[in-house]
Parts: sequence; C-alpha cells; structure tokens
Amino acid sequence: MSSFSYATVLSALEEGSVRRISLNRPERLNAMNRQLIDDVARAFDDANADPATRAIVFTGEGRAFCAGDDRREHAHPESEEAARDLVEAIQRATRAISFGPKPVVGAINGWAVGGGFEWAINCDFPIWAEGARAFFPEVSLNLFVTGAVTALLPAMVGLAKAREMLMLGERYDAAELGRLGVAWRVVPDDALAGEAMAVARRLAALPPLAVRAMKRTLNATATADLHRALQLETDATVAGFMDPETTRLLKAF
Repeated sequence: MSSFSYATVLSALEEGSVRRISLNRPERLNAMNRQLIDDVARAFDDANADPATRAIVFTGEGRAFCAGDDRREHAHPESEEAARDLVEAIQRATRAISFGPKPVVGAINGWAVGGGFEWAINCDFPIWAEGARAFFPEVSLNLFVTGAVTALLPAMVGLAKAREMLMLGERYDAAELGRLGVAWRVVPDDALAGEAMAVARRLAALPPLAVRAMKRTLNATATADLHRALQLETDATVAGFMDPETTRLLKAF
C-alpha cells in the first residue's frame, strides 16, 4: 500500500514511515483545478489508510506551494448542483488533511493563495519558508473561504485579525504569519525540506495511538466546531458562485 499514483500529486514514502505528498503542477504554480483538488483528497485518504505511513509532509513542487484557483482552467459552475459538487470536493480535501489520523507537517514554499492558504492552515505543523507569501482574495471576488478557516483562523490570531485577513485580503509574508501564529515555524528557504522532514520523523517515532487521539481531541476542543464551519462555508461559497457579479469579478481578477 505504500506506492500511490495521481495525475497532479506526488506521494512517496521516504525515510521509513514519513510520506511526502507534493502538489505537482509547477508550471501553473500548483494552482487548483478540479483534478488537483480530487487528487489531494485521494492522496491523503490513501496515506491515512496506509499502515506504513506514520506522518505526512505536505508541500508543493517548484516555486510555489499553491497559487489558489487556476484562472486558466476555471469553469464557473452553471447550476447550484455543480457549484455544490465543486465546493464539497474542496472540503473533502480539508477533511482528509485535518480529520485524518496521521499528523501533517506543512512545508510551505512560495505563494499560498486562497485555497492554497487554507491547505497550509489545515496542516498540524505548518513550517513556512522565509520567502513564502499568502493572502485570501475570496471576498474581493464575491466568494467565500473554505477549509474550516472561519473556525481555525480566529482560534489562531483572534477575531479582529481574522476579519482583516479574510475580508480585506491583505498580503502577509512568512515572518508576519509567524508572529501571528499562523506559521508554526519559519525557516530559511533552503532549510525548508530538511526541517519539515526532521519534524515529521519525530512525529512518526511517537506512539501512533496517542498521536491520533491528540490530533482528534485538539480539533474537537481547541477551536470552534470545524464540521459546522465547513457546512456554513460550503453554503456561502455556493451562494457566491450563483451570483452573476462573481463571474464578472473573476474575469477581471
């Protein structure tokens, strides 16, 4: 079960029991199309079900972690059913990352935008390269965030700062995200891969039953209801997709 293959994601077991899951559309800065979204959910589901995998490193190939929605391949949903199918696919990826039993170390390089920023926040131990940058453009596009960040961000940075990040769409560098607690650790760009692997090895060496229980319990008690947040986000994002103003803003972005 240790070898898996996907169209847009690399997944390999490295250094024993640490699995490296890497977004693999570097020519598009790992921007999200439907294939990538589905592959991320499948890759994490497979890794979580793999007994040889004890910890996961999540990163991106090339110059970026994930540059958000791929505008070149964006297909605006034409019905509420199609919109809900797309948004629920995005939320499935978050559930696989956040609710899966294996601890996830993020190795965040380059840009993390929109849904890519959400995936970085979903990691249990997000390590950011000093040169990494992030922002949420969704509200400016008449859309909404996903990834349970409406619950996770206020728990990390406080409600007022979360409003700033989610509504105003300010751009943040890794140093600021470190000060805010969004980045667990910030390291030089050339040290990112090694640092992430070292942390993942430490996690992989811990008793898996206790690690799984700690991840599950912290998700249940340290933040607002993540399941409820995912549902409310899904409804709000579907409504945004159905508003004609969204199409105009997306085309102009």
